Amino acid sequence: MIVDLKMNTIKNIAVSVIKTCTTSVFFINLAMAGIPVERWTQGNGVQVFLVQSPAIPMVDVQIDFDAGGRRDPADQAGLASVTAAMAGKGLHAVTNPHEPALDENALGEAWADLGASFGAHAGDDRMSFALRSLSYPDLLARSVQLAARQLAAPAFPAEVWQRERESLQAAIREANTRPATLAGRAFSQAVYGKHAYGYEMTEASLSRIDVADMRGLYRQSVVPCRAKVSIVGAVNRAQADILVQQLFARLTVPTTSVTCAPLPAVAEVQALTQATEQHISFDSAQAHVLIGQPGYRRDDPDFFALTVGNYILGGGGFVSRLTHEVREKRGLTYSVSSYFAPGLHAGAFTVSLQTRPDQADEAVRVSRSVLASFVADGPTETELKAATDNLVGGFALRIDSNRKLLDNVANIAWNNLPLDYLDTWTRRVASVTVSDVKAAFQRKLQPDRMVTVVLGGVAPGK
Repeated sequence: MIVDLKMNTIKNIAVSVIKTCTTSVFFINLAMAGIPVERWTQGNGVQVFLVQSPAIPMVDVQIDFDAGGRRDPADQAGLASVTAAMAGKGLHAVTNPHEPALDENALGEAWADLGASFGAHAGDDRMSFALRSLSYPDLLARSVQLAARQLAAPAFPAEVWQRERESLQAAIREANTRPATLAGRAFSQAVYGKHAYGYEMTEASLSRIDVADMRGLYRQSVVPCRAKVSIVGAVNRAQADILVQQLFARLTVPTTSVTCAPLPAVAEVQALTQATEQHISFDSAQAHVLIGQPGYRRDDPDFFALTVGNYILGGGGFVSRLTHEVREKRGLTYSVSSYFAPGLHAGAFTVSLQTRPDQADEAVRVSRSVLASFVADGPTETELKAATDNLVGGFALRIDSNRKLLDNVANIAWNNLPLDYLDTWTRRVASVTVSDVKAAFQRKLQPDRMVTVVLGGVAPGK
């Protein structure tokens, strides 16, 4: 009973502190005062990035590896994603009698008892592990110990993978009945061609993945010298250094090299050479329209000009040009937007909207016209001033929690951005000029060579 009461107290404290993380006063002050990012490399090659945030007794950690979907074999699309998911489905036993094997339920209960969490996911570029714990010494030490074990000894149980694969395949079959899924697939394949950014997990690709494939990917990728670790929380540099050493202690062996052999290069996304259009028949009340092309890499020097420009074009919601022309003036859609998705490679630039099938052609025509005009002429001074004021004024909301600040630190680490990136963000946004936006958009976008996908209604000629 005493043990149960203690565990419940821990959980209640954790919940209370996590709720406290939603408050923004401390982080607004932090934004105004500057956000020092400390960086160092440990002896085993792990790169560490730290922002000390002592106001809340919590630590958030993100560990990133170059093991995202861009490295999936073409016939095993989804390998990185399912490997990350399965890494939390149980742990191997070790020689220590106090560390028996844990199935997924026992592992979940162990984390719940600590009032902490540890999990993994994979995106296009990276496989990421995230630890969240209260920073009280006894709780943090136990959380780090369990995370270190989970990082080093995932079980990848075959029977669990069989269940998970069947569940994923059922979800894919259901998703394939949705118009948004079908439109997005056609658009992605047209924009990316044979590049891995266009790969899609399917029933067939899942059937070709087994636990041996997951173990192989994990063994190759999850090693200290390939890790970038971002930390935000109530720890100082010395404490953070020890925390990272403990996280990787079970992965470090005497033969580990500080530098890893380079991974195979991944080809760049190819530029489009001509415009293409796809009209896909689908019985739906709304037509889904996607227009776009490959955009730019995240480390591109045009990032700030493109960010400001896209806010004006279609990223600013009701104040954007696309919304004004397509929705407000003509009533062709409830919502229209544009966005870039930069990564290690040129992620897609996309204009997205839904409209009545009988209005789709007009919506496409107007959207293309607005886009072409913006690329040719750039924004007005009035539009630029409104956009930069909004972006600068909203900067504090980008870092108003441990989690958001951690996302930004991990962004700096992963994309090799300057350590003062957050300190200079508002100044760089405010310094963007009309000519900067115009030149950047003309360098990156070619309106006469874009992909257009319209799904809904009856395709022409049918």
